[in-house]
Amino acid sequence: MGMERIDKILSSQGMTGRSGIKALIKAGKVFADGKLVKRPEEKFDPAATQFTVDGQKIGIQQYVYIMMNKPQGVLSASKDKHARTVIDLLPEEMKRRDLFPAGRLDKDTEGFILLTNDGVLAHKMLAPKSHVYKLYEVHCDRNLTSGDIQAFAEGIRCGEQNFLPAEMKIIGENKALVEICEGKFHQIKRMFHAVGTEVIYLKRLRIGGVWLDETLDAGQARNLTNTEVIELLNRIHGIQQAK
Repeated sequence: MGMERIDKILSSQGMTGRSGIKALIKAGKVFADGKLVKRPEEKFDPAATQFTVDGQKIGIQQYVYIMMNKPQGVLSASKDKHARTVIDLLPEEMKRRDLFPAGRLDKDTEGFILLTNDGVLAHKMLAPKSHVYKLYEVHCDRNLTSGDIQAFAEGIRCGEQNFLPAEMKIIGENKALVEICEGKFHQIKRMFHAVGTEVIYLKRLRIGGVWLDETLDAGQARNLTNTEVIELLNRIHGIQQAK
């Protein structure tokens, strides 16, 4: 993990914000390896330090899993010199130097993006063989038909690119839910383009068995619950059915 400020380490665990941690330090209630912490800017290795706050030992969570409702106009990246990224949108108490988006959503796509520092989980989640399905709401520029459903079910060929079979459910004349287990570049848009339609709105609603929290406004984020983390890990390791 590397060295981090004590106020940032402890606030990342959700107990209170950085101002609350600073108040606890000022009150003499924070210890690192048994030694009193006097300043919030003191740095420690969270993986190798035992912290005690107000008499309670604090176990530092090694891996972080954050659900964000990504808005349009924001890059799915850790940093960029010219545009806002999903990491930029996080409140300070949730930011960590090692966070990155697991997969990507196009700049103009909304919805559920997972931010984590768990590289193994991210790799497995994105691998088609893991069968971690992602569900999208799609709005198109024409009415959709049963022929489109059939084409998606058979798998789409776009130029030299083959896309695995996908499930489509029409929910309006030009609206559909589409479920895929891949995450190729512009995949949804390219699949619809191959059947003669263009995507005008795209939102990811679910990853595996974890649904986007609709109480999150665009740009807001929260940590996954323990139940959601277990659900995601189980899908990746094949403990539950893929869909």
